[in-house]
Amino acid sequence: MSKFTTASAAKRLMSSMEQAIDNMISEIKKPVDQEINGSARKAELQSIKQTAIDCKELLIERQKLEQMLKDLSSNGKIEEEVDYSSGFAERFSK
Repeated sequence: MSKFTTASAAKRLMSSMEQAIDNMISEIKKPVDQEINGSARKAELQSIKQTAIDCKELLIERQKLEQMLKDLSSNGKIEEEVDYSSGFAERFSK
């Protein structure tokens, strides 16, 4: 049995996330049943929207894992969370 490492677990999780993202995208692409209307249609559209939001969040989390792996491979440790909220131009406009 191989030794558990954060890097190997992150890689496995990223792979699983890729499959989940692909499944969610497939669900979003399915057409809405034209036979339903009213509250059932609204519920189906809301479900599609929620799946899209969940998919986006999963994609963001996968990207964070990817960055964590890059940090681990470049310096052997996980860096503190980086704040990318302010853009390049804003930081240097002062």
